Amino acid sequence: MNEPIIYSFKRCPYAMRARMAIKLANIKCEIREVRLNNKPKQMLDISPKGTVPILILDNRVIEESNDIIEWVIEQNNIFKGNLNDNQINITNNLIEVFDNKFKYHLDRYKYSTSYIDHNRDLHREECLNILVDLEKRISNKQWIFGSEINKLDISILPFIRQFKIADPKWFDEQNKIIKIKQLLNTFLSSSLFKDIMYDYEVWEEGSKKSFFPNSLNKI
Repeated sequence: MNEPIIYSFKRCPYAMRARMAIKLANIKCEIREVRLNNKPKQMLDISPKGTVPILILDNRVIEESNDIIEWVIEQNNIFKGNLNDNQINITNNLIEVFDNKFKYHLDRYKYSTSYIDHNRDLHREECLNILVDLEKRISNKQWIFGSEINKLDISILPFIRQFKIADPKWFDEQNKIIKIKQLLNTFLSSSLFKDIMYDYEVWEEGSKKSFFPNSLNKI
């Protein structure tokens, strides 16, 4: 079997969640870092919709980050036995909320100049309401459900990171999401975050192969 190939963009939250799953499962991939404003033809030939991440396997192409995570779990169930049935249901429900409702409001808050007919503060408040609801579910330990990182952590933390980046001072001042701020700090200071945010050179046809995680590249 050839090594999987992943097309990725460093800051994309969907690509970040896929890279986290791959890293946690210790799966070696060839990584092709792209710029979304200059997508390579090879990538568009494989996936005309032109979004990342894209995972190329010997017998299939996976174009959605959640499907990539599920494929990773099939190879190495990195979250096996960590959650009870109720926590699994919460995980699935909250991932859907963040992928749809939270992302909708986040885009209109963070990129408000592109949505001139929208109220930036209203969309920020909608995002905050979702985080306040999440706050009630967070354990007093390192990650959302306890001391072990889980699918929900890797799926939603990249979006919470983007929410903070939009206005760090305002975010830090919020007193209704104390646990979420601690959770985000844990994530941002983790070796996992450092590993997935390595600064790869932009890929183009003929480039030397680069591998993810970066520790697999020969010096």
